[in-house]
Amino acid sequence: MAGGLFASGALTALFAMALAPPSTSPDVPTTPPSPAERIRVEVATVNGSGCPNGTVAVAAAPDNSAFTVTYSDYLASAGDQSDPVDFRKNCQLSLIVHAPVDYTYAIASVDYRGYASLQSGVSGMEKASYYFQGSPETKSESHRWRGPYADNWQATDTKPWEDLDWAPCGAKRNLNVNTELRVLIGGSDPGRTSFMTMDSTDTKVSSVYRLAWKQCPSS
Repeated sequence: MAGGLFASGALTALFAMALAPPSTSPDVPTTPPSPAERIRVEVATVNGSGCPNGTVAVAAAPDNSAFTVTYSDYLASAGDQSDPVDFRKNCQLSLIVHAPVDYTYAIASVDYRGYASLQSGVSGMEKASYYFQGSPETKSESHRWRGPYADNWQATDTKPWEDLDWAPCGAKRNLNVNTELRVLIGGSDPGRTSFMTMDSTDTKVSSVYRLAWKQCPSS
């Protein structure tokens, strides 16, 4: 029993660390309280060179404030003996968010994290978008880094409350999440390898999708 309580406390602490907003990120808009009923998030389909089957995991925060996506084989590389197609890796996820029927949700902000080792003259890019099944795809957001660079990286995309895209009330629509990494060697030495990963090298930090909630109109 004590071991179970310890494991539960450790999981809660891990989410608290992952969901703590970085000091340089814009403030997430104040939102109404999330539903009391615990939500679940599961992967419906996975496609893309950056996320082979079995390399993606999702988990919802205990307080319903967010969910995380963890990748274990998402790496783009260029130079030296890298395959020519490895400069670009992408992942398309279709997620099922099991939420209470009287609530709707939107993605308020997303924290993307990873590691990059870029030689001088090399550029790395992270690009992402998301949309609900049957709705137009949202505008993609991209972030770039230039070498020399060898460190963890982080990018945050945030939307104001008035621009949030809400899941339709009374309908079950999957949430589609598209991400992409690119490594471009440009005029740098092609004999030296540069690479960029999604998630840190020890996979302890995940991409965090922070949720906004509101109640659906009563029928």
